[in-house]
Amino acid sequence: MANSSGLKRSGLLSRVTVAAITAALVGTSTAAVAAEPGPTFNRPAAQQSDRVSAAAASAASAPAPLNNLYGVNSAGTVWGYTPVSGGGIQRLARESGTGWTSYKHFNQADADGRLEGDWYHSDGWYAVRSDGRLNYTDGGPLRDLGGGWNMYNKVLSASNTGGASPDDILARDNSGVLWHYLGLGNAALSQRYRVGGGWDAYTQIAGKGDVTGDGRADLVARDRSGVLWLYKGTGDYRAPFSARARVGGGWNMYNYLFSPGDLTGDGRAELVARDSRGALWMYKGTGRASVPYSGRVQIGTNGWNGFRAMF
Repeated sequence: MANSSGLKRSGLLSRVTVAAITAALVGTSTAAVAAEPGPTFNRPAAQQSDRVSAAAASAASAPAPLNNLYGVNSAGTVWGYTPVSGGGIQRLARESGTGWTSYKHFNQADADGRLEGDWYHSDGWYAVRSDGRLNYTDGGPLRDLGGGWNMYNKVLSASNTGGASPDDILARDNSGVLWHYLGLGNAALSQRYRVGGGWDAYTQIAGKGDVTGDGRADLVARDRSGVLWLYKGTGDYRAPFSARARVGGGWNMYNYLFSPGDLTGDGRAELVARDSRGALWMYKGTGRASVPYSGRVQIGTNGWNGFRAMF
């Protein structure tokens, strides 16, 4: 049985400042409003008509969540690394979870969308079990949110991509169509909304909060030629991303791209990349859409290929 611990991170640093790094980086989105039934859930979906208007004002200015970075090894043990001053990370004294061997598509998520003190952080995570069941934990017992998630080859939460406070879910099916599930504030999700097709052009998709400085959650995606593209968030669940913009080439040097959120304390989401040698690199979010990331800095020397998932 999967077990999680260490999710209530009293030792996580408050927002800190770090030195800037240097840069070498910087697209077409599809959007549709048609809602279709998706995987089944244990509770009915709430009405969404007032969802955006009710919380858009506070969500619009939300910084990226200040999170730990997590890795899941082949034994199903989750190890956490907390941000430290200067943009580095430090491994927590004990594991943050065990028994996660039969899970994939791990995502930190702020299920209730509440401000904790003067900063945001993710209070739990979603993960898909090998039989296609979506589970959620905030450090307590696992919640089963429904089946059918094996139809997707990528499931991620890029934060509140739908315009309200709780984090939402994006899922890509085997035909390359991207779908949007809205968080209802209690870890449960709405029906799915079709974002658009063609997302099978990407080998990596990542995001966890605002990169461009407008308070909207953004997404980046790497195509097969190694070009990274930025999809700027709109805050509209019916069309969550604007047209893509080219970030830069050469990203095929990495075998894993992900974003745990803000690692440096400035409210901007970082992008983390793992190379074939097992070294870990951080690209700091700049808050500028034209050049969304500064140059890379190494935050892990080797051994990171031992993690089958990072989030």
